[in-house]
Amino acid sequence: MSISDLRKTLGEYAKDIKINLGNVLSEEGAPGLNEEQIFGTALACIYATKHEDLIKAALDDASNKLDDAHINAAKAAATIMGMNNIYYRFVHLSEDKEFLTMPANLRMNVINQSAIEKADFELYCLAVSAINGCGMCITAHTRELLAAGFTKQAIQSAIRIAAVINATAQALVIN
Repeated sequence: MSISDLRKTLGEYAKDIKINLGNVLSEEGAPGLNEEQIFGTALACIYATKHEDLIKAALDDASNKLDDAHINAAKAAATIMGMNNIYYRFVHLSEDKEFLTMPANLRMNVINQSAIEKADFELYCLAVSAINGCGMCITAHTRELLAAGFTKQAIQSAIRIAAVINATAQALVIN
């Protein structure tokens, strides 16, 4: 089953999400991103939602659009942000600012050692961080992407993908 097939199963209450899902997964609907960036970002976000049917559908679609390196990078981004977003959200939200000065002492080498372009991995991490609600990580990844030459429109496209993927998983749970 593809994402397109899964999209058709959503009820009338999710009409906006169905339309948005069809839009954001295209180069026209995600300005500033190429097809590989769109589907890599979407796959990382889908892993972050932990929705099994959506993951299966995405992998069916991804096999035609992404190589193994990009699929593994999407898995790595969702996984490492699963850790970092919790830790850095705590550091950011804690009233005790001493935590900001303390080393994290968490291994996160995958961020600099991914088999894909570093900026594309940052894009995946940004989108997952938006889903997980970590302001500190959103700021850091946005800064990296801007420094790498991404436009604000491209960054917005990644966040729109994250928002629609998250809503799609929600709609599938309540379907």
